[in-house]
Amino acid sequence: MSESASTAQVLVRPPLAWALAVIAGFVLDWLEPLEFVPEDWSAGLLGAMVVVLALALGVWALDTMTRAGTNVPTNRPTTAIVENGPYRFTRNPIYLGMFGVLIGLGIAFDNLWLLLMLVPFALVIRYGVVAREEAYLERTFGETYRGYRQRVRRWL
Repeated sequence: MSESASTAQVLVRPPLAWALAVIAGFVLDWLEPLEFVPEDWSAGLLGAMVVVLALALGVWALDTMTRAGTNVPTNRPTTAIVENGPYRFTRNPIYLGMFGVLIGLGIAFDNLWLLLMLVPFALVIRYGVVAREEAYLERTFGETYRGYRQRVRRWL
């Protein structure tokens, strides 16, 4: 089996897709600002709270995978199905954390473009990353993964 066949062969590394969504949101806001937060709200504080919660989820998920002894980067082989920590509730807590940080930044900076970037980012993650990861995990772990997939939802 080749090195590339032992990975999910995702279309794009998720952190790169996330960074591109953030950059695009800020560039579009610079070109044509679109505000959406009511003036009487504390956008910075609310956005920061969302970012902190999303980061906490992401860190918890990364720590859980690391403690389980499996690789986190999508360009490395997965060595175990992780079913504890946040993986008891969702099969993709790291990506949910990325979505949450993007939402929190959009609120904090009162930047509707960042929220709109959720659409292409979510599509890339769902079809270019998660679909390939799921197929890879089923090929690699068979019934163990199928059972996990039946017990735990993809998102929430």
